[in-house]
Amino acid sequence: MLKAAIIGSGNIGTDLMIKCLRKKTGAISVVAMVGVDPGSDGLARAARLGVATTHEGLEGLRRMPIYAEIGLVFDATSAGAHQKHATVLRDDGKLVIDLTPAAIGPYVVPPVNLDEHLAAGNLNMVTCGGQATIPIVAAISSVAQVPYAEIVASIASKSAGPGTRANIDEFTETTSRAIETVGGAERGKAIIVLNPAEPPLMMRDTVFALVETEDTAALRASIEAMVAEVQTYVPGYRLKQEIQFEPFDGEGGAKRTKVSVFLEVEGAAHYLPSYAGNLDIMTSAALRTAERIAERRMGAAA
Repeated sequence: MLKAAIIGSGNIGTDLMIKCLRKKTGAISVVAMVGVDPGSDGLARAARLGVATTHEGLEGLRRMPIYAEIGLVFDATSAGAHQKHATVLRDDGKLVIDLTPAAIGPYVVPPVNLDEHLAAGNLNMVTCGGQATIPIVAAISSVAQVPYAEIVASIASKSAGPGTRANIDEFTETTSRAIETVGGAERGKAIIVLNPAEPPLMMRDTVFALVETEDTAALRASIEAMVAEVQTYVPGYRLKQEIQFEPFDGEGGAKRTKVSVFLEVEGAAHYLPSYAGNLDIMTSAALRTAERIAERRMGAAA
């Protein structure tokens, strides 16, 4: 079993901790929770659940006796904080899964490219919107050339903590790049909307893509197969309505298709209510990545 620490005792870090602890037979054992606010709910919950805690940040973690046994660190702080953490953790020989938009390491979206980056020292989970939509862009690009893809992620305002709000610009930039480098679109664009509606609405994501094909049957089959794959680790991930296809003529009379995919992500409600699908898909992707890394290490040691 791979021992892990979580830096960041906010919404994302706390939900991730609870997910890891619920998998009592899993490959990951969370042994430390790190924060900077001694009064945070995340640290209090960790202490009640028997997880060692510190409110003195990364330096506090490094002073803990258990630190030498920790092989994996999840960073659920902010892009700016991770810039500092990454260098220290690398020098200490710790594998890092980055849940911020810092994007120091390669972008990882589990059903698309996880196996390509298992040996990396720092793996970036892109963003919640990226985890929800890039699998769909990749499914489309596996069937046809995608000159342009655009995603719109709408999340409940109540599910966006201080870290998310402080990283809106990084969210759009990181997600846009990952739509291209991981999703396979020639050009990508990302938009995030914090919806203040009451009662809070579930996470909704829309993917628009222009493709160089009229084979809608192949597109539909690829998208539906990808949705099923994501559901293996995010059960609340689903198509909100039928996939839409609209034919149009591209440059030079080329036949193209506009694809519109509407998604909804219902959270597992491990920490925040079920409307916080943005939280759930991010932590679920990080845990899936960590488990795959642990399995690889155990296989190599066998």
